[in-house]
Amino acid sequence: VCLFSMAANVLEEDSMEQDIESPVTIHQPKLPKQAREDLPKNISKECAKRKIQRYVRKDGKCNVHHGNVRETYRYLTDIFTTLVDLKWRFNLLIFVMVYTVTWLFFGMIWWLIAYMRGDMDHIGDSTWTPCVSNLNGFVSAFLFSIETETTIGYGYRVITDKCPEGIILLLVQSVLGSIVNAFMVGCMFVKISQPKKRAETLVFSTNAVISMRDGKLCLMFRVGDLRNSHIVEASIRAKLIKSKQTKEGEFIPLNQTDINVGYYTGDDRLFLVSPLIISHEINQQSPFWEISKAQLPKEELEIVVILEGMVEATGMTCQARSSYITSEILWGYRFMPVLTLEDGFYEVDYNSFHETYETNTPVYSAKELAEMASRAELPLTWSVSSKLDQHAELETEEEEKNQEDQNERNGDVANLENESKV
Repeated sequence: VCLFSMAANVLEEDSMEQDIESPVTIHQPKLPKQAREDLPKNISKECAKRKIQRYVRKDGKCNVHHGNVRETYRYLTDIFTTLVDLKWRFNLLIFVMVYTVTWLFFGMIWWLIAYMRGDMDHIGDSTWTPCVSNLNGFVSAFLFSIETETTIGYGYRVITDKCPEGIILLLVQSVLGSIVNAFMVGCMFVKISQPKKRAETLVFSTNAVISMRDGKLCLMFRVGDLRNSHIVEASIRAKLIKSKQTKEGEFIPLNQTDINVGYYTGDDRLFLVSPLIISHEINQQSPFWEISKAQLPKEELEIVVILEGMVEATGMTCQARSSYITSEILWGYRFMPVLTLEDGFYEVDYNSFHETYETNTPVYSAKELAEMASRAELPLTWSVSSKLDQHAELETEEEEKNQEDQNERNGDVANLENESKV
C-alpha cells in the first residue's frame, strides 16, 4: 500500500509536468488487490510494522474469503454439497420452502383440473362424478396435494377412476414427492451427522513451546480427545505458513512448508487415548534451523496443525485444525503433566492441559548450538594430536642435544690429542 502511494505521487508529479507541456493526461494504474497487499516489506519502517493476519483461526476455520468467483454455476451442479454447507437457518428455510412450494404447485394443478372439468359447477350434485371427491376449492385442492405427497390419506378427498389426467398427475406427484423426500431428508441427515462436529471435542494446546528434548531443540504442542470414543487411524500434520521470495525475485505469499512431526519414523500415527505431546526436531531440514529466541518474535509466520482420523462411532473421516503464530510460541517452556495413575486406571486432568512451566533452554538457534557443539569437540581431537606432536618434538630436541654433546666431547678429545702431540 505504501509503495502504491509512492508510485501514485510520482505519477502525479509526472502528469503535472506533462500537463504543462501537453494536454495529454496519464491515468494512475490500478494494481490488483494481491499485488497491493503482497508488496515487498522493505519499503519503509511504517510499512513493515503490521499485525500478523491468521491464515487459520484457533477454532480451525480458514480465514480466507473467495472473491470474484465468476463460475457460480458450479455451485448449482453440486447442489447437494451446497445445501449441506449452508448455515442452519438457511438450510431450514430451504427445507420448508421446498415442501411448501411443491404442495402449492401440485395443489394448483389439482384445482385447475377440477375447474377445467367443471367439477366446481357441480358441487353437491350426486349424479356428477368429479375427478376428486369433496374438492370444492383451492384450499381443499391444497390439502389433497399434501395428503397425496405425504401419503396421509384421511379418506375424505379421494380420486375417482373417471379422471385419467388425475391418475397421471397422481403418479407424477408420488414419484416427485419421493425424490424430494429422499433429497431433503438426506441433506438434513448428512448435515446433522457432519464429522466436523466431532472435531469440536478434539482440542489443541493454546500455545506451542520450544525446549530441549533428548539433547535436541524441539518445537512441541499438545493434542487431546475429550470423548471416550476414539479416533481411529489418527494422524497429525503441520504446515509452516510464511511468505517468501525466491532467488529469481518472485514473491510467494503464504507459502506452505511441511514440518516433520514424525513422518519418517511413524510418530505421526497417533493412538489418541490420552493427550499427546507432538514434537518436531529442529534440525538442518527444519525451517526453524536458523531461528533463535531473539529472532522468533520478529518472524511473520504461522504454524497450521491438522489432525485427521475416522470417527469410531460412524466411520466418517474427521479433521480438526488449529494454528500458532509467533506470539503463541513460548521459548524455554514445557507442558505440565496431565496423566496420573489412580486405583486401577489412568486419569487425565484437563485443567492442566494448556499449562506450561519454564525450563532451562539455550537462547541460541539450533544451527548455532550445532556449531558450538562442533567447536567444543575440536579441542578434544586436537589434544591427542598435540600431545603426540609435543612428544615427537621433545624426542627430536633430546636427540639434537645428545648430538651436540657428543660433538663437543669429540672436539675436546681431538684438542687433547693435538696438545699431547705438540
